[in-house]
Amino acid sequence: MALAWAPGAALVTFDRPDALNAVDARALTDLETVVARLEADDETAVVVLTGAGRAFVGGGDIAHMAALTPDEGERFVHRGQAVLRRLERLPQITVAAINGFALGGGLEIALACDLRVAAESAELGLPEVTVGLIPGWGGTQRLVRLAGRGVAKDLVFTGRRLAAREALELGVVNRVVHDDALLETCRELAARIRRASPIAVRQAKKAIDEGAELSLDQGLVLEAEAWLVNFCAPDRVEGLRAFVEKRRPVYRGRHAAKG
Repeated sequence: MALAWAPGAALVTFDRPDALNAVDARALTDLETVVARLEADDETAVVVLTGAGRAFVGGGDIAHMAALTPDEGERFVHRGQAVLRRLERLPQITVAAINGFALGGGLEIALACDLRVAAESAELGLPEVTVGLIPGWGGTQRLVRLAGRGVAKDLVFTGRRLAAREALELGVVNRVVHDDALLETCRELAARIRRASPIAVRQAKKAIDEGAELSLDQGLVLEAEAWLVNFCAPDRVEGLRAFVEKRRPVYRGRHAAKG
C-alpha cells in the first residue's frame, strides 16, 4: 500500500495489482498503519483512495480466507470492521476513486468513505454469497444506509455486479467520469473541499455522520452544537469578511481560544 502526500491532501493506493489488490492479513495491517497516520495528521484535509492496475480493491483474498480457521476468521472479520470504522471516522474527507473492480471488501472500503467517484469501466458488487459467505466488513449495514434496503438486498442476495452508471442511478456512487479523468476529477474535488473552512468541513461531517444515527430532534441539537463551534471560530470572521470584500478567504483552521 502506497501513501503519497501533497499540500493538504493524501493519496492512498492499494498496490497488489497482480492480485487485483485483494485484501489479506498483510494488507489489513498496511491499512491499519495508514489510518493511524491519518488519525494523527492535523494538516491533511482530504484523502483519496484508489487502486493500482485494473482494480480498486477486488475483494478479500480468497486463498487467504480459505486457509483460515474459524478463530482466525473471527479475528479477520473483526479487524476489517474495526479498521473501516476508523476509516469512516477520520477527521479528513475521504474520497474513493474507484478505478476498476470494487467487489466484496473493496466495495465495503469504498462505502466507508465519504464520497465515491467511479470510472466508467468500474464494476461494483457484494458477491460473497456466491462463495458461501456474506459481506462482513459493513456491506450489509452501510449499503442499506446509503442506498436503501431494497438495493442492498438485491445486490447481496444475488451477488450481481453493478456497472458504474447503474451504481450512480442507485445512489451507490456520487459521480461517474471517463477512466482517464478519474484521478484529476478527484484532485479537483479535493481542491474544492480544501478551499472551504477546515473547521466547517469537519464539523459538517460530524453533524451528518453522527446525526444519521440519532432522532431528528437529537440531530438538530448536534447540528446546533457544530454550528456554534464554527460561529465562534476565527474562520467564520474571515469567511464573512472575505465575502463582503469580494475576495477569496484565507482560512487558518483554528478553533476559538478558550477562556
